[in-house]
Amino acid sequence: MWRDLLPVGRHSASRGYRRYAWTGADAECRGWFEEQAGARGLGYELDRNGNQWAWLGDPAEGDAVVTGSHLDSVPDGGAFDGPLGVVSSFAALDELRARGARLDRPLAVVNFGDEEGARFGLACVGSRLTAGELTVEQAHRLTDGDGVTLPRAMAAAGYDPDAIGPDPERLSRIGAFVELHVEQGRALDLSGDRVGIASAIWPHGRWRFDFRGEANHAGTTRLVDRRDPMLSYAETVLAARREAQLLGAVATFGKIAVEPNGVNAIPSLVRGWLDSRAADQETLDTVVTGVEKAAREYAEAHGVDLDVVRESFTPVVDFDHALRDELARLLGREAGLRVPVLGTGAGHDAGILSGSIPTAMLFVRNPTGVSHSPAEFAAEDDCVAGVTALADVLEGLARR
Repeated sequence: MWRDLLPVGRHSASRGYRRYAWTGADAECRGWFEEQAGARGLGYELDRNGNQWAWLGDPAEGDAVVTGSHLDSVPDGGAFDGPLGVVSSFAALDELRARGARLDRPLAVVNFGDEEGARFGLACVGSRLTAGELTVEQAHRLTDGDGVTLPRAMAAAGYDPDAIGPDPERLSRIGAFVELHVEQGRALDLSGDRVGIASAIWPHGRWRFDFRGEANHAGTTRLVDRRDPMLSYAETVLAARREAQLLGAVATFGKIAVEPNGVNAIPSLVRGWLDSRAADQETLDTVVTGVEKAAREYAEAHGVDLDVVRESFTPVVDFDHALRDELARLLGREAGLRVPVLGTGAGHDAGILSGSIPTAMLFVRNPTGVSHSPAEFAAEDDCVAGVTALADVLEGLARR
């Protein structure tokens, strides 16, 4: 399975992955998922929001145990973020069949669409729509960098954008959702453990900073006569680092758009996107407020206008305590595995669904701590340990 997926959407120069929603690479990944379901004799479903489901047992029975993740990527992302969870889910199902495990509840593997938000700027679109956390109207307004709307992209890929929307009936079938993911950090590597359990997802969001100045000639305009938004933006990037460092949070300007974007032109617009995350809401608010305050001071000093827009936000997610404790019991007492419980600053479909159904997460050790990069990595024996742990959890949960 891993070998089949490795070449899909891989960029020849960067060696990273560009599997964006509703593109050719995304279609290949979706085709692969459907093939895996068919090869195992599983019931295959494509829901109204473009999420894929592979069922063992009758979903109509309800109280199902579901696992899975996503197959799309960030720009030039790594091979493990998302796909490890889907591949491991099918492998865990194979392991359960090899054991001859008795399952009293239906099982399913899911591939949620557009988790990374790389194309339309909003993460977890598929699960947000399903859970009703993204309205149809909001979804229809999503636009990529080329001006293509989400409905147009879905239609071009052969899907019906008019069908999208909340799916409470589908969610009502699910008794528990467990997502396996490569760790996006080094906590497990530092503790020497192969597998961990998530406690919570930090509150996080994305803010767009629009610095508007005046375009002019780079060679003839005196420095004192300039209204250069790039200066205000650059100083704001440094301010974000300072604010986050002071409070033990993270703040990143990782995307920028410049107009007119000429080497010999002073910009008229610099648009930067801030991603910030912290262990609690109060800290996150303090960081973002501090960054915005500094940005406005810099903008005023350079004669630049500034607009700040919050584009997305996810509050702190505490995973279902009973389900989390059950995972710890199944892995700790029955499987004899030491499983640390750790928080994460990364968002996931499990976090989005946590407001609707009981959810939990397993992490697999990442020795480099690198994620969203071609350097992302997990050793094969750790991945196998993750599959075994997931199989143990699914078997334990699927017994009534």
